[in-house]
Amino acid sequence: MKSAFFASAAFTSALAGLLTAQDSETRVKLKDLPPAVQAAVAAQSKGATLKGLTREAEHGLTRYEAEFRVKGRTKDITFDETGKIVSLEEAVPVASIPAAAREAVEKSIGTGKLLLVETVTEDGATFYEAHMRKDGKEIEIKVDASGRPVK
Repeated sequence: MKSAFFASAAFTSALAGLLTAQDSETRVKLKDLPPAVQAAVAAQSKGATLKGLTREAEHGLTRYEAEFRVKGRTKDITFDETGKIVSLEEAVPVASIPAAAREAVEKSIGTGKLLLVETVTEDGATFYEAHMRKDGKEIEIKVDASGRPVK
């Protein structure tokens, strides 16, 4: 009975290691992207500077992220293999987010330092992601427009 348990545990551990090894992010060039993603990146780059591209394989899905610079701020767009936008992250001034979200961010900062605030849109939902340094650690929080935490 013990050997069956240990064999099962070893298999589970090996499978988890294999899945983790498959989840990866690789820097790529525009020419390495599927044609539909190349076209989507070109369409989104109007008025922006393309800073980098990555291909990410996670949970059996391949996604492509384009990092742009627009008017001095970052804008990251993730595309699926068909060129459809999966998520959009755009750096914004904290003063531009809804008051309840801003209050939640400011309360979380406490004595820390705010590093970056982004408006994030995924699956049609928008939330706000704040990156901060607090007690020597870099942390992030995600809140919706009403200031409630987002998972």
